[in-house]
Amino acid sequence: MATKVVSAVSRVESLAKSGLGAIPTQYVRLESERSDVGDAFEEEKKGEEGPQIPVVDLKGFDSEDEAVRRACVEEMRRVASEWGVMHMVNHGIPLELIEKVRRVGKEFFDLPIEEKEKYANDQSSGIIAGYGSKLANNASGRLEWEDYFFHLIFPHDKADMSIWPKHPADYVEVTKEFAERLRGVVSKMLAILSLGLGLDEAKLEKELGGMEDLLLQMKINYYPKCPQPDLALGVEAHTDVSSLSFILHNMVPGLQVYKDNKWVTAKCFPDSMIVHIGDTLEILSNGNYKSILHRGLVNKEKVRISWAVFCEPPKEKIVLKPLPELVTDKTPAKFSPRTFNQHIQHKLFKKTQEDLITPK
Repeated sequence: MATKVVSAVSRVESLAKSGLGAIPTQYVRLESERSDVGDAFEEEKKGEEGPQIPVVDLKGFDSEDEAVRRACVEEMRRVASEWGVMHMVNHGIPLELIEKVRRVGKEFFDLPIEEKEKYANDQSSGIIAGYGSKLANNASGRLEWEDYFFHLIFPHDKADMSIWPKHPADYVEVTKEFAERLRGVVSKMLAILSLGLGLDEAKLEKELGGMEDLLLQMKINYYPKCPQPDLALGVEAHTDVSSLSFILHNMVPGLQVYKDNKWVTAKCFPDSMIVHIGDTLEILSNGNYKSILHRGLVNKEKVRISWAVFCEPPKEKIVLKPLPELVTDKTPAKFSPRTFNQHIQHKLFKKTQEDLITPK
């Protein structure tokens, strides 16, 4: 079973490369979590015959044929309502740019650990930007089998470029270009989702802060090979606090979503991005769109890397609540008003609904 406890600042990469045959105790999930946890490759094979995360094609929204546009809106609405997650294709970001993003992220994590430590964050001071590993600040007190690099990538004038990796040399250039292209996709997605709610297509973008205040935060997740993947999780089950989350990966499986009381393993779908609906859109849509519970498995064979970009409203400037157009006597508000920061605190510290009061 598990070996000795190690320091919380130990990097998972170091543990994985040390040749250990059993994982330290603080990475072993509680028994209540482990009944359906397994090696990501094995779980992917098991799930081939079951339900699959839907594929949504964005190309139709650019059509001059109104019926084609409407069909794209309706399909997005259906998937966002029933699943809250999708494989998005024909998103418009050049595949060669996506390959560059994968390359520069991998090259950063291929650096020696002592080189990466120059970018270490200080979670004890509340600073999560930079290179880090998850602290045990969750209810289970367990650690996740991952290291990461976290940074704000858009708007450029709000990004702290001093913490961005200097190696590889084109990391900044590639990541900035990707952020700009992705921001266009975010606007398109929000327009489609607005129309799906029967609203003006600019509504959700405006409610979330617009081009000036909606933030894109990137977290590069590095999941080393794990000797006991049936005992560990790369990321524990959670919903995202964001409005939308976009995920690229290195074609190694690991993502699972919880649908109809069972875990569904995401296939590695070529030339696509995975998109999650987050809590913020669930609140604004008054529950019409679903923020799906998901988690990350690990495996014995291959390192998995994923690039998650979280689209977040400003923390204090906007009050999140169900849009008035979607609240009626038959469909009352399902969520109390809160700032984005209050929502984060509520999730982190399990505060009660009474703590979520409208700011004065």
